[in-house]
Amino acid sequence: MTKQHILDEIVRTSAYNGGLALGTVRFFQETGIKQSDWLGKFWARWGDAVKEANCIPSQMNAPMSKVQIMESLIAITRELGRFPVTSELKLKAKQISGFPSHNTFRKLGNKVQQITKIIEYCRDNPVYSDVLMLVTPLESETLETLKAEVLQQETVGFVYLLKSQRYFKIGRSNSFERRSRELAIQLPEKAETIHVIRTDDPVGIEIYWHRRFDSKRKNGEWFQLDAQDVKAFKRRKFM
Repeated sequence: MTKQHILDEIVRTSAYNGGLALGTVRFFQETGIKQSDWLGKFWARWGDAVKEANCIPSQMNAPMSKVQIMESLIAITRELGRFPVTSELKLKAKQISGFPSHNTFRKLGNKVQQITKIIEYCRDNPVYSDVLMLVTPLESETLETLKAEVLQQETVGFVYLLKSQRYFKIGRSNSFERRSRELAIQLPEKAETIHVIRTDDPVGIEIYWHRRFDSKRKNGEWFQLDAQDVKAFKRRKFM
């Protein structure tokens, strides 16, 4: 890859873009010239390459449309050969001027929603058949894993209400399913899950309910609650 070839391609692609130089993402899509082909070899910034080619830089301050954000996500997926993680989006934004920040991609939704939208978008664009092949498998098993990851990121923990015989246990965990398995082993009688509250402050919310029902505490995290107490707990979905 020569410097002159890159300059010629900047001029060529600018010509059909109304005289404005393409951003690095679209330039890669149109020419196949990667950031690694020029960064640190010929120029320190993309703007320097555009300037040397005597082209007009694009307006970088204009807000990106969802289509542009989608194209950027598709481009890095194609470059990596897989769907990117957040750290890779952050690194790309630092390396390439004009590439969206990782927060910008949130306009497309969470990770699961982003994958779904890419699949829908690529299905309508035959030129992205290679990208479709990379992300389509995520619709099944991997997509379920990502849903769990998103839930874990969005929710720090849980405060749960269990019933065993006449008593109720109020506890907390960062993984309720794991904690349920542990309790099933520890308790002599099978415990019934009454309700689970998602929360970003499991310690504080557990303390809140323990204090609220303190007069009905029997031992540690076990309480003797009535129907109204249980109803009050079950009203809360998130705290």
